[in-house]
Order: sequence, then C-alpha cells, then structure tokens
Amino acid sequence: MALLLGFLLLLGLYGDTMSEGPPPSSTYIPEVWNEFPPTSYETRDSYEAGPTGILFQIVHIFLHMVQPNAFPEDILRKVVQKEFDLSTDYEKPENVVLILKIIYYEIGIIICAVLGLLFIILMPLVGFVFSLCRCCNKCGGEMHQRQKKNGAALKSYFTLSLLVICIFISIGIIYGFVANQHIRTHIEKTRKLSESNFNDLRTLLNATPGQIDYVLEQYTTTKARAFSDLDNIKLLLGGGIFEQLKPRVVPVLDDIKAMAEEIQETRETLVEVNSILTDMRQLSANLNNSLSNVKRNLEQALTDPMCSVHPVMTTCSNIMNSLSLLNGSIDFDQLPSLDEQIGNLNDTLQTNLSSLVQKGYRSFNAIPGIVQNETVNVVSDVKMTLDSIGSDIKNISKNIPIQDKLSNFIRYLNDTENYIHHHLPTLEEYDSYRWLGSLVVCCLLTLIVIFYFLGLLCGTYGYDQNATPTRRGCVSNTGGIFLMVGVGFSFFFCWLLMTIVVLTFVVGGNVEKLVCEPYQNKMLFQVLDTPYLLNADWKYYLSGMVFNKPDIHLTFEQVYSDCKENKGIYTTLKLENTYNISEHLSIKEHTGNINDNFENMNIRIDNIVLLDEAGRRNLMDFSSSGIDKIDYGAFMAATGKNPTKVNLLSFANDLEVKANHLPPGNLKQTLKNNAGILRNIHRDEIIPLQKLMSAVHQKLKELQQKSSGLGVKVANIILFLDSAQDFITNRISTIIAEESKKYGNTIISYFEHYLQWVKISITEQMAACKPVATALDSAIDVFLCSYIIDPLNLFWFGIGKATAFLLPAIIFAVKLAKYYRRMDSEDVYDDDVETIPMKNMESANIGSRRH
Repeated sequence: MALLLGFLLLLGLYGDTMSEGPPPSSTYIPEVWNEFPPTSYETRDSYEAGPTGILFQIVHIFLHMVQPNAFPEDILRKVVQKEFDLSTDYEKPENVVLILKIIYYEIGIIICAVLGLLFIILMPLVGFVFSLCRCCNKCGGEMHQRQKKNGAALKSYFTLSLLVICIFISIGIIYGFVANQHIRTHIEKTRKLSESNFNDLRTLLNATPGQIDYVLEQYTTTKARAFSDLDNIKLLLGGGIFEQLKPRVVPVLDDIKAMAEEIQETRETLVEVNSILTDMRQLSANLNNSLSNVKRNLEQALTDPMCSVHPVMTTCSNIMNSLSLLNGSIDFDQLPSLDEQIGNLNDTLQTNLSSLVQKGYRSFNAIPGIVQNETVNVVSDVKMTLDSIGSDIKNISKNIPIQDKLSNFIRYLNDTENYIHHHLPTLEEYDSYRWLGSLVVCCLLTLIVIFYFLGLLCGTYGYDQNATPTRRGCVSNTGGIFLMVGVGFSFFFCWLLMTIVVLTFVVGGNVEKLVCEPYQNKMLFQVLDTPYLLNADWKYYLSGMVFNKPDIHLTFEQVYSDCKENKGIYTTLKLENTYNISEHLSIKEHTGNINDNFENMNIRIDNIVLLDEAGRRNLMDFSSSGIDKIDYGAFMAATGKNPTKVNLLSFANDLEVKANHLPPGNLKQTLKNNAGILRNIHRDEIIPLQKLMSAVHQKLKELQQKSSGLGVKVANIILFLDSAQDFITNRISTIIAEESKKYGNTIISYFEHYLQWVKISITEQMAACKPVATALDSAIDVFLCSYIIDPLNLFWFGIGKATAFLLPAIIFAVKLAKYYRRMDSEDVYDDDVETIPMKNMESANIGSRRH
C-alpha cells in the first residue's frame, strides 16, 4: 500500500506544476531536432508466474465455478459511501436488500465454508465415536474376519481405491509445498521489487527537469538552422527569384549565344569555301591544259603512216573519234562570288555579340547578390527578433514551479521507502513463521499419506493368499497397523487442517474476486471513479485532489491506462487546466514581426538588360547578310559533277588495250605513253580536285541548312528576347514578393514546428508516467495477487483437496486393514456343512477347530 501512496503523491505533485491546452493534431517532428531522449527503467513491464502459472489458472477456474457472480460494483459503492451500517438499524429495507445481495454474491464461498465447518465439527466427533465403537469391538474393532467368496476382489478394489485416493492426496500435498515455497521465494524478492520501483520513480523525477531543459535547449538548434538560412539568403531567396526567372530568360540568352557562335562559324565557312573555290579554279585550269597536251600528242601520233593500213586504220579512227571526250566538264569561273556575303559577315562581326550575351548572363546571374545586398538590414532585424524569442522560451522553464515540488515529493518518496524497508524485515519474519506453519501442515498430511502408502506397500508385499487370517505374516500385519495409524492421524488432525483451509479459502477467494480480478479488468477503477464516492462534495475525486476542481473529468482508470501506455504526465493528468503550454509558447507576435519584415522588403532589381541595342542590330545585320540568298543550287550542281567528261582511268585503259592490238612501232609506244600520262593526270589532278569539290559541296550543304529561314529565326529570337525583358520588368516585383513570403514562411516554420515538437514532447513524452502504473501493478497485481494471493489460493486448494480425500481414505483404509492384519479368530468350517461363525475360540462346540 505504500506504493499506492507513492502513486497518489505523484499525482498530487504534478497537479500543482503545469498544464497545457489540447495537444496538436499533427505529430510531425522535423528532422531539425534530435529524438527525445528515452528513459530506461529497471522494473519489468509484466510478471510471469512461470510453470506454476498453470496451477494458478486451475485454482482460478475453480474459484470461478464456486463464485461465478459478476463484480458487485453497487454493493462496494454503498459500502464505501457508508450507506450500509448494521449498527444503526439492520432492519431497514435497504440494509436487508444489501445483505441479501451480499449473501447472493458470496453464496458459493458461503456454501464451501459451511461444508468446511461441518467437516471441522463432524470429523472429530465421528472420530471420537468411531474410536469408542472400536474399543467395544464394534465398527470393525473385532479381530475377526469373516470369509467371503468375493474377498479377494474386495481386497483388490479397496487397495486400488486407496492407492488412487492417496495419489490425489499426494498431488494436493505437492500443491501445498509448491505454494508454500512460492510465497517464501517471492517474499524474498519483495525488497528487490520495491527498490526497483522506487528507483524507477526517482529516475522519473530526476529525469523530468533534464527533459524540460533538453526541450528548451533544442531552441538553439532551431535558431542555428534559421540563422544559417538567413546567412544563405543569397542562395535561398535570391536563388528562388533566380529560379523563377530562369525558364524565361536563360533559353533566350542561350539562343542568342548560339546565334553568335553561328555567325562566327558561318563567316569561317564562307571564307574557307571561297578559298577552296580559288584552288578549284586553278586545278581546273591545270587539268584542262594537261588534257589539251595529251589530246594534241595523240592527234599527232595518229598521223603515223601505219594508220593508213587497213587493220590499224579502224583503231586509229576510233581513237581519233574519242579524243573529243578529253575535256573538262565544269567551268568554276561561272559560279557566283561569295565576297559580298563575307563582307557583310565581316561587318556584322565588328560587334562582339558573344561579349554582349555574356554581359546579359552576368546581369541576370547578379540577382542573388543584389538580393543579399538589399536585405542586410532585414536579416539583422530578423536575427534580433529570433534572439528575443529564444529569451522568452528560456524564461518558460523558470515559470514552471517543478523543482520545489520535486524536492517535496522526493522527501515523501524517501519516507515511504524508509517505511517499507523498516517493515519489510517484519514481513519477512512473519512470513518465516507462516512458512514454518504451512510446512508443518504439509508434513502432517505427508505423514498421513506415508502411513497409507506404507500400509499398502507392506500389506500388498506381505499378503499371502494361502495363509488364514489368524496366521498372516508380520509384514502384512504391519501394513494393516500402518493403515490404522494413518486413520488415527487423519481423525486427529483433519479438523485442524480443514480449519486452516476454510480460513485461507475465505480470505484468498474474496481477495482474488474482489481485488485481483477487478484490478486486472479495471472494474475496481470504475468503482473508484464513481462520482461523489470518495468525497461527497467532489464529483471526480482525482481532479479534486489534483486541481481542487472536482468537475474536471479526470478518472483513475484513464490515468492508469495512460500511464500504462507510457504517456506523459501532462496528458495523463490533463494539466492544461492549470498551466497552458500553448499560451506560454506562443510566438504569434514575433512571427507577425518577421512576416512584416519579409513582406515589406524593398528589393530593387531594375537594371537587368539581357541584350542592348547593339546586340539587337547585330542580329538584324546577320539576318540581312545574304547568306540565305546564296545560289546554293548552282554550287551543289557544279560540285556534284565529275571534273572530266570521261573517266580518265577507263579512257587510259581502253587506249592501252587498243595499243596492244597494234603492231610494234612508234605508234604503239606513243599510245601507251599517253595512257600512262592520263593515269598520272587522274592521280595528281583529278583526285585532289574531287576532294575539294566534295568538301565545298558538304560545307555549302550544311550552310544551306543553317541559313534556311534565317530571318524567321532571328525574328523569333528578338521576339522571345523582348518577351523575357518585359517579363523581368513587369513581373520581377511580384516574384520578389512571392519568394520573400515563401522564404519568411520557411524561417517561421522552423519555430512553429519547434513549438509543435515542444508540445508533443511535453504532452506525450516528457515525464512519461509508466513507473507510476508499474509501481501500482507491483503493489497490487504482483506483490498482493501474484506473490501472496495466487499461491495462498493454491495452498488451500491443494491442502483442502488432500484433506477432503482423507474421508474416503479413512473408509477404505479401515476396510482394507481387515485383509492385512492378523486376526484373533476366524470362521470355522465343517466338511460339506454350512459355515458357522465363531466369536470366540473358547465357545466353539461344533465341528473341528482350526487355529
């Protein structure tokens, strides 16, 4: 009960400390703060009885059969409210009704107790009468056994029945030994249990101030994060504005930059093409001269006299007719000149468009720096505001009157612990007496059952079925004597054993049904939470004790359940009725100032020029440079032809073949020499010319593709440039306002989330009262019910069962002893004559004698 007192003291302590409004609905905890430091406790959350728990469950089932009625809430309420007082007038109708309800609830226990009392009263009386009766040679006291035809069967039946009964008695005795030792073992653990609970309560009390400081100190982390963002306003706010403008600005600048590169590349391409055309004209002229020389040599060779001879004449004629093919096919002098376009591009390149674009990039990229420069004063003001918030939050810890209360409660806790430690040795001393007494009880039953077992053992082992009752052996006779000694001890001690069983049954059964079970299913709390029960002036006793406001709905069941779930004291005791954390942690005034600072920021970004007029004129000049009006078709056609009308290699090969058909001589040799010259011309002049023509063809083709729609491209670039410049000019102020608000909300959100985290920590995690529920469980559920009542109930259950089975054991032992003990007389038989029983050896006058 001292632990229960500690529980109530802890409730009173926190009733005077602090309170808060309803906890926030959101449970979001930003990653800015560390996890709330957990508190570890020594006492286990639950208690396991181990293998003996099965035996306890058996007793619970028996108790439920004996006492199946529901928990008497109404009766208990009336008893607590002292509405039931027999000393005044027990004949009042309400008292009579209440008595009847109590009797109805206790009817099972009453019946069992009455049966136990009858057993206590009747067994000694029956034993006394039975002893007198046997002394008078009645009730089986006569040392004479009648012979029966089913005697062997009866002996076996009595033996087996007594053996089974002794086994049941032994099981009950084992229950008693187990229960007795269980109580002793766990009473020895009580000191450790109480110490661990007190240590946990001290841990709770000592950790709470540190938890408060920890929560408040986390403001430093929050402020550091906010200061970091303020110091990085260039990237956060300026970068946000930059990113808003980037999709409209950067693509235009990239297009202009690409156009500047295209102008330079186009000029270089045209200059290169123009140079190649000059080389091509020179090569073409050289080719024509070379072909003319070969043609003249061949014409002169064909004047040879051999050409007048008939077979050679045909060959010479064919060669003469093919000489017209030895001419160039292209006149490059007819192609248009590119000097005009090159001159226009040279004029265009007088303006460095690339540098103008880079200037536009620099102007645009300077936005974050401008923002930083423009917000120096604002950042300084916001930092001052945040410092003042920190001062307000740190002052909260001074306004919570917890230290003094903790000191007072620690004193009460120490006094309670000293009280328990002072009386615990007395409890252990009394338990040693109880243990010794219970051990004696179990040993008495053990002694009785040992006599029975010895009687069965000796009687069964020493029994000789061929021996007559008067001639039975010593071992068999000893077995019978053991059985009768067991009967005597049973009569002598059974009433005492049953008295102990009845007393422990009434106490243990009622405590189990009225305390342990309703505590576990929380019905006991529901009774305590009955309005005006514990105090006629208080609707809710707990709220009246904690807040002195009995109308607040604060119940024992709710407090116990919340503590069992390890919720914070703030939520558990609804301390918002005393100290509202939300009001003390409100920073609305400060956040309003921060919002005003950011909303009223005057950031001027009005000097951003993406491309000046010179750059625009440069683009227009490029679009009118005439590169899109070049006669690309003429160039493509000229450079796509073969430089000669005939393939010189084919012509040379054909000429050589024809020369080979001629007879040897100057004509044949001259033709072969000219064929070799044509091959050399192809190698030295045609191939280089073809390479130049291919290069010009490819470059002009690419240039044609680039210059296609040049005017439209430039017009679109200028259009997008104007649009981007207008967007910057007209929308920059709106974007600045939006980004400033977003940036300010980010800064404020750190503190809003911090306060939310503070509320969650205080209401749900700080001073988590699980040790209180654990202490209450240790006092009632573990110490009272598991350490004492459960084994106590197991004790009377086992001893009661063993004692109850003594009654049939007496009957069967008395019956069986006749078959084991040596008789003084026995039945006498004549041959073929009906058996005549003899009571006395001296009075026998009929038939023969057998001793």
